Amino acid sequence: MPIPEEVTGEEIDKDVRQELQSLPKTLADDVARNLVMVARLLDEDPEGAYGYSRVALRLASRVAAVREAAGFAAYANQKYSEALAEFRAAKRMTGNIDLWPVMADCERGLGRPEKAMDMAGAPEVQKLDKAGQVEMRLVAAGARRDMGQLDAAIVTLQSPELAANSVQPWTARLRYAYADALLAAGRQGEAREWFAKAVEADRDGSTDASDRLAELDGVEFVDVLVEDEDEVELDADADAEAEAEADADADAQVQAEDDKKD
Repeated sequence: MPIPEEVTGEEIDKDVRQELQSLPKTLADDVARNLVMVARLLDEDPEGAYGYSRVALRLASRVAAVREAAGFAAYANQKYSEALAEFRAAKRMTGNIDLWPVMADCERGLGRPEKAMDMAGAPEVQKLDKAGQVEMRLVAAGARRDMGQLDAAIVTLQSPELAANSVQPWTARLRYAYADALLAAGRQGEAREWFAKAVEADRDGSTDASDRLAELDGVEFVDVLVEDEDEVELDADADAEAEAEADADADAQVQAEDDKKD
């Protein structure tokens, strides 16, 4: 797959670069450039990211960072079985349990919420950092909802991290998930309150909490672009109608002059 010339491979994390040092330099550079493309495209073009991840995997399947990148690319494309296999491979290679929450979410994607709940109660969770534990809580709550256990999902999300006033990278998503669960349970007033709190914490627009809040408040957004297109279409129709009338008047005038001559 083509890679822009400005992508050198030096853009990748230094820890990944260090992993690639086990490869011949030219091969390491090729793998690095493909990994850069995976990272660049993962959110906006998951299919493109997946393609580059397969190239990197073909070149260096024994590098844990490559297996992890391939896992996230497959996950972004909802290829949960493939993603889980790659995450497991990366975990075996490194012994790192950071991928535990996303592995559990793959189990949800495969229609196995019970398995995700088993993972949520495993000893590995205690080894996760705070961000990982919050992510695991989100996955567990999602698994509860998959099983139709709305009240349990709400309780699962109730935590010191949810109640904290300080804003952390996970705060907006945690508040959003709680608000969404409350709304699903029919607790609209509480849901509105927590969607508003999610908006306050969502500094980079990682959720659509503001839209959900507006929806609850009965606010309708008008697509200005569509309105402009409609106006242009109406103006075009009016111009065409005026032109047709002018042509008709001209034809009538010519006919009248011909009648006089006769």
